Amino acid sequence: MRYRELGRTGLRVSEIAFGPEWMKGTPEETREIAETLRQAGVNYLDCWMSDPHIRSNLGFAMAGHTDEWIVQGHIGSCWVDGQYQRSRDRALVQPAFEKQLELLGVDHVEIGMMHYIDSVDEFEACMEGPFFAYVQELLQAGTIRHVGLSTHNPEVALAAVRTGKVEVIMFSINPAFDML
Repeated sequence: MRYRELGRTGLRVSEIAFGPEWMKGTPEETREIAETLRQAGVNYLDCWMSDPHIRSNLGFAMAGHTDEWIVQGHIGSCWVDGQYQRSRDRALVQPAFEKQLELLGVDHVEIGMMHYIDSVDEFEACMEGPFFAYVQELLQAGTIRHVGLSTHNPEVALAAVRTGKVEVIMFSINPAFDML
């Protein structure tokens, strides 16, 4: 497995990451997949899906090896009334993030990923408001070790870089951009 330095974090992560967001199988099936990946040298896990079943299975899969995974946990990915919901409301975001830690069986994640910010206006509002204040609280407490941002919008990614406050950007290509 080859490894690269992740953003400005100093962390060395595998070039292949584990993105288990749609793994709805059993805990044992999730563990088997995670263990196969871990033994192959994969050490980077992105957990954006807020479904408690998936997060619980991941916690089961990582048990005994949590220190070998670099976990990217999303802040703003919530589970409300049995459905995924993206939110910037601390009343939803904070308990969702705390539940994520509990279900994963960890007391921190390496990357606190500000979840799915896709417009410059939304980015500016997040950075100037209570959402980023909460991210900063998590960073100061050591609950997250580094700040990240996920987006599909290149303008948001550039704005994040310019702040100097975001260490990792997860940029997903949206098929709609292929049409431009």
